[in-house]
Amino acid sequence: MYRFLLSRQWVILTLVSLVLIPAMVELGFWQLHRHQHRVAQNKLISDNLTARPVPVTELTSPGHTLPRADYWRRTTATGTYDTAHEVVVRRRTNADDRVGFHVLTPLVLADGRAVLVNRGWVPAAADQAAFPEVPPAPKGTVTVTGRLMADQTTSASGIRDLKGLPPRQIMLINSEQQAKAIGRAVLGGYLEQTAPEPADGSPELIPDPDHDSIGAHMAYAVQWWLFAAGVPVGWVILVRREKRDRAAAAAAGAQEAEPQPAAAR
Repeated sequence: MYRFLLSRQWVILTLVSLVLIPAMVELGFWQLHRHQHRVAQNKLISDNLTARPVPVTELTSPGHTLPRADYWRRTTATGTYDTAHEVVVRRRTNADDRVGFHVLTPLVLADGRAVLVNRGWVPAAADQAAFPEVPPAPKGTVTVTGRLMADQTTSASGIRDLKGLPPRQIMLINSEQQAKAIGRAVLGGYLEQTAPEPADGSPELIPDPDHDSIGAHMAYAVQWWLFAAGVPVGWVILVRREKRDRAAAAAAGAQEAEPQPAAAR
């Protein structure tokens, strides 16, 4: 009754089913790992944003690669702004998804080293090649509080580090690149300023990263596992239907083959 399973059509269907089951199970675990990563990242962001601010020099130094555990860590820095080496970072958006620039200003510490401070977002000028209108940085000694961020690279951010840009415009915030440009030691990473807030609201401070939503990865994981469970169920249903159809066809054929009684004379 099940010899049809040896046919070419059914062998292919069975092999495809056997491939789909582990593939869907693996996709489910992939989505589960993404869910777990998102949950862990949300916790890291929340913990670091609520931690007591510490001096930036306690967490980084020139040439230091920031470990993930210190991303978004609240830090403070005291010094004077080096506005002569202020640059803007191209193609950055604000909370309303408007494209503009981030303002990056070195803050020179008491020991002569500098830390890069992302002072916030400003809109682009009508001429993309022109330097945007940037509110001046505070004069004199200032104390800045911000989120400690890792140096940006093309591999990590996906942003191409274009050459031949207009003067004082860059694509990536990278302490090593800026150290060469300004001619002094620069602490690894940079600060996203959170305080003090500009008196006139410009530059616009960068909002806290999202650390509440977890996405739909867990739902997708369950969905893939349900699909994996549905494949063998569907295969059994198709087999039973094929068996029933073949039995019905065989019965109909046998009935047609039976000899009919001769008509009475």
